[in-house]
Amino acid sequence: MKHTGKDHRPGGGYVSEFEEFMHGFLARHPEVEEDRRRGWNIWWDHRVDLDELDKQRENELRVKPYVYD
Repeated sequence: MKHTGKDHRPGGGYVSEFEEFMHGFLARHPEVEEDRRRGWNIWWDHRVDLDELDKQRENELRVKPYVYD
């Protein structure tokens, strides 16, 4: 069976039908990538106040795992 190169990456890796679909979809809808990046910044890329984080950890109620009575 002869490969046309459609289902392989230029470097030799396999490209699934889903990955091929997603590349085409994102090429046609660049706003999706912009929205994904905005969401990433909201949830993950934000400043963390380490002092506040330490206070929260100090105030946690320690629970022993597998507590048996």
